Amino acid sequence: MTTQNTHSKTIGYLLWIFGFLGSHRFYYGRPVTGTIWFFTLGLLFIGWIIDLFLIPGMARDADKRYRAGSIDYTVSWILLTFLGVFGIHRFYMGKWVTGLIYLFTGGLFLVGYLYDYWTLNDQIDELNCRP
Repeated sequence: MTTQNTHSKTIGYLLWIFGFLGSHRFYYGRPVTGTIWFFTLGLLFIGWIIDLFLIPGMARDADKRYRAGSIDYTVSWILLTFLGVFGIHRFYMGKWVTGLIYLFTGGLFLVGYLYDYWTLNDQIDELNCRP
């Protein structure tokens, strides 16, 4: 079985720069540990340093777990990270109604923005499964 490159190691390493906030862990589909890293500053920076060596494995695991398709994971994550409060990532995924809601409510008052950090990989995977 071949795996498709759904999650970039380059983006993972760029996000690792802010990894003490858990961003690279969210990107690779690990929201629980991403949240722990966020609240503990990457386990007091020790886990953050260790993750420098774990990123290739996290990328492989994400490539096995998530399906490639018309919605690109990296593009979606960049849009969520920088323009998520405006719902741009949701427009990109074809979710026009919630995109408009996010646009006019600041990412549904930031709660929806945080929700998408937890669920974006699964949302994309579900969309990529559709014919």
